[in-house]
Amino acid sequence: MTSAYIIANVTVTNPAQYEDYKKFSSAAMQVHGAEVCVRGGKAQVLEGDWTPERVVVLKFPSLAAAHAFYDSPEYGKARAARQGAAVMRMIVVEGV
Repeated sequence: MTSAYIIANVTVTNPAQYEDYKKFSSAAMQVHGAEVCVRGGKAQVLEGDWTPERVVVLKFPSLAAAHAFYDSPEYGKARAARQGAAVMRMIVVEGV
């Protein structure tokens, strides 16, 4: 089975409200067995014109598991809490 990663670049627009998103998304990650690889650490651009803000990388055992997390009621609650608090750019990518 091939692993999968959810990679997000987040622009937080309302830090106080974003705390609720972090709480609910953490609970969803725990329920769905996400391995947190990166969560908001300092980022440095080595090449290109990308301007990362808050970067998050989550590892899952498969693409199906990553999609199950994203489509879950637990993460749906987090997404609802995030509305108006951040601009999210998120992808899922198959690992090796």
